[in-house]
Amino acid sequence: MATDIDLHVGKRLRWRRRLLGLTQQELASQVGVRFQQIQKYECGANRVTSGRLYDLSRALNVKVQYFFDGLEALENDVTAANDSEALEGDILSQKETLELVRAYYRLEERPRRRLLELAKSLESTSSDVA
Repeated sequence: MATDIDLHVGKRLRWRRRLLGLTQQELASQVGVRFQQIQKYECGANRVTSGRLYDLSRALNVKVQYFFDGLEALENDVTAANDSEALEGDILSQKETLELVRAYYRLEERPRRRLLELAKSLESTSSDVA
């Protein structure tokens, strides 16, 4: 049975893999497992051993600690519902969010700033309507 920690590590693994644009198969081949094992890690069905966590951190170009970042909030039972700026669900794990972030950083600096200004202006417009 998956613990909250297993689920957290799996979410962080999935988020980083998607951010880098890797498939489960590509990541699996880098660490020497089958893609089904990556699926099980990501959903928390299988625990990640320390050695495998090290391999994953190297393949994803992060420190091992990355997978545990944010656990303090989990341990303190801080929920997103208490956060006034929280959005529904885990927005960072959504495919659309990752595609948007990738496209944003492919832009040059000036268009990025202009896009950010546009998004902020649209946000204030939509809150005025509500």
